[in-house]
Amino acid sequence: MSHEEFLNHLSEILEMSAGELKGTMKLADLEGLTSVAMIGFLAFADEHFNKTLSPRQFAACETVDDLAKLVGIAV
Repeated sequence: MSHEEFLNHLSEILEMSAGELKGTMKLADLEGLTSVAMIGFLAFADEHFNKTLSPRQFAACETVDDLAKLVGIAV
């Protein structure tokens, strides 16, 4: 999966418009980032990347690109 495809999937999880999400955005600044969105991301990581991530690993990320790196996407 490309970085752009990753951003598009994450945009859907966060209920944002495609193209609105940038890799450098801080997670703390994203209004759509709720506990439900976090669980959605963890399920997405498991389904698309076969990665079982913990909420703690998610919480350690500061930016959208940190999430991409967490699942193995080169940024």
